[in-house]
Amino acid sequence: MEKFVLQTENLTKKYGAYTVLNNVSISLEKKHIYGFIGENGAGKSTFMKIVTGLTYPTSGTYSIMGKESSREREKMRRHIGSMIEEPALYPNYTILQNLELQRTLVGNPDKSASDKVLEMVDLSDAKNKKVHTLSMGMKQRLSIAMALIGNPQILILDEPINGLDPKNIVALRTLLQKLNEEKNITIFISSHILSELYLLATDYIFIHKGKIIDVITHDELEARCRKYICIKTDAVPMALTVLDKIMDNPEYKVVSEDTIHLYSDMDNIEKISRTFMQHEIVITELSVMEQTLEDYFMGITGGVSHV
Repeated sequence: MEKFVLQTENLTKKYGAYTVLNNVSISLEKKHIYGFIGENGAGKSTFMKIVTGLTYPTSGTYSIMGKESSREREKMRRHIGSMIEEPALYPNYTILQNLELQRTLVGNPDKSASDKVLEMVDLSDAKNKKVHTLSMGMKQRLSIAMALIGNPQILILDEPINGLDPKNIVALRTLLQKLNEEKNITIFISSHILSELYLLATDYIFIHKGKIIDVITHDELEARCRKYICIKTDAVPMALTVLDKIMDNPEYKVVSEDTIHLYSDMDNIEKISRTFMQHEIVITELSVMEQTLEDYFMGITGGVSHV
């Protein structure tokens, strides 16, 4: 039995002289939930478009369910459900009509499938509403329903949380976890709401300027995340000078124009506070924190560091 549902090797995409994806090699295992993390323009959507057949790579290879030839990959794509960028919906059709059209296109003969999927995404009561009357959140949920209508083994979702209110975000997370656990669907999801990916994903793939820079499991992330002292001040340069003066090789990172994360001297928070006061540096926050997924991402992609 094939262990990986998707594998890429040196996948590259160029537009003229601009390289969007640069030798991307990843492997997605069955039954995992992968958080795909990167800034806007990092190459996330382009990668998703290639593996779903919406565009072609400039070079490199990839396989779906172990199948690498173009013809075999095309057959395997019936096992992929996807929602990439803007939802592709017919505005003058109802929710149910859109879903039934998608059911026909993917070749699902089960006429009850649409009602089942609408129940999953909590759109049953709105199924006769036309798409142009829907909120962004309802359109997002309909797009997810369309991705599910073919009973996929792989679900690829590009920013599915966009437009959802907190209640629907929780509902979507619960649905994806249920699909993964009960139907063994492998999920590959991108989002800028990293706190949600932290609660959902079993694995994380970080992409930066078209390159994969880290691949870790949730447990590995937990082990790598560290405690730190969060220092907020409008006088960051002066604060750094003080830290360098009173500490022996301090380990810190400037994460914004008014925030420093100090990873060393965790037991000296009172001394640090007193020294800032002596130097007349106004500190608006001085607290012990623990790294989040967002902190980890910032740490591996940017920020002015002193490590």
